[in-house]
Amino acid sequence: MKASIGVGLIGTGYMGKCHALAWNSVKPVFGSGPQPRLVHLAEVNADIAQTKADEFGFAKATGDWRDLIADPEVDVVSVTTPNAFHAEMAIAALQAGKHVWCEKPMAVALADAERMAAVANASGKVAVLGYNYIQNPLVRHIGALLEQGAIGQVNHVRLEMDEDFMADPEALFYWKSEASSGYGALDDFGVHPLSLLHILFGSVTRVFAHLAKPYPTRPTKDGAARAVETFDIASVLFEMGEGISGVMALNRSAWGRKGRIALQIFGSKGSIVYDQERMNELQLYTTDGPGTERGYRTILTAPQHAPYDRFIPAPGHGLGFNDLKIIECHELLNAIAGQPARVIDFAKGLVIERTVHAMARSHEEQRWVEV
Repeated sequence: MKASIGVGLIGTGYMGKCHALAWNSVKPVFGSGPQPRLVHLAEVNADIAQTKADEFGFAKATGDWRDLIADPEVDVVSVTTPNAFHAEMAIAALQAGKHVWCEKPMAVALADAERMAAVANASGKVAVLGYNYIQNPLVRHIGALLEQGAIGQVNHVRLEMDEDFMADPEALFYWKSEASSGYGALDDFGVHPLSLLHILFGSVTRVFAHLAKPYPTRPTKDGAARAVETFDIASVLFEMGEGISGVMALNRSAWGRKGRIALQIFGSKGSIVYDQERMNELQLYTTDGPGTERGYRTILTAPQHAPYDRFIPAPGHGLGFNDLKIIECHELLNAIAGQPARVIDFAKGLVIERTVHAMARSHEEQRWVEV
């Protein structure tokens, strides 16, 4: 692999900044691997692009993302634009011979996600999705505990993802309430819990879903009311292999919840509880020892939970959201180098997309749907 790798970034909002921070930090944190060169940045117009390029440290800026794709110095493209633009940009980058790091979800339409996966497979390039929660050292530790049989045979999984950024009924209508953005909570962030399921257990086999709109209209800037086209709440029953049943509850209008992904795993010999709002601790219950002394014990992230040790030499200090993005960036570079990598590539991502669309179809048809 080359000593350096040229990076292009499309989009400079919240996730664009996260990608920029990751590209700037991955070498100092992990030491090994190529040195990222921040080559080209694209935004909706040239002025914004130049401002953000100066802030993030990119050498060139453009108001046309196609210029970035055509740049021969760019080896890998970060796509951090709104959902509706993912497919066109990712496919163009792959066809231009670039590796791709695209934010989730893959695309709004299943057909677009299928095209993305097909183009990625044909290109021979690495194409991964931004599922950074799977990179948490404690989520990795959950996987190790399951492999060790620490809680016996798993029989039930419960997942909740709640945020309150759409909880206010007076909040103005914006693009996440448009049908062009997808179904709503189901694919806007429900794909994150599905990524945890995928990395820990594999694929969901069938689903039964109900979607809801707590606020059927939202005000617009001119004082009118516009119909909400997406669903901010989703409730799903699901089944997996080996007799595992599950429940997933999603809510973008949950007052008081800021970044909650609650995962409960129940087995024949114990259970595991994890909450993303307390992302540096894990609760483990096992049936070892006398019943009078049993109870959940707290496990704090520590250097023994790699790659926490790359950031902090002492336990209990804690990692953050952007640190997980740095880990994800490192895994992407491993994949580009042909090394084992913990990533959700476009092929695996398509499985998640098909699960989401099966859930939406289940709601429409009010029945169990096979994935």
